[in-house]
Amino acid sequence: MSKPLVRIGVVSHYYSNISVAVVELADTIKVGDTITVSGATTDFTQVIVSMQIEHMKVEQADAGDSIGLRVQERVRKGDVVYRVK
Repeated sequence: MSKPLVRIGVVSHYYSNISVAVVELADTIKVGDTITVSGATTDFTQVIVSMQIEHMKVEQADAGDSIGLRVQERVRKGDVVYRVK
């Protein structure tokens, strides 16, 4: 049985040199949450270990925030980010 997914945001940019995705949030997320990133050629799951807002490290971000998120694989603009419940 698969775990339910909650859509929390969309990737708006990816910095390949530092493996950071910029995600526009539609829901709350915090360090330690498990996320799945899904798109045309993207599909992986990871635990959030680091995120920033305006280059400041944060433990939690809310709907409407734009966050920098360290990712373990390449992502693309338009990829959808889900929180695994």
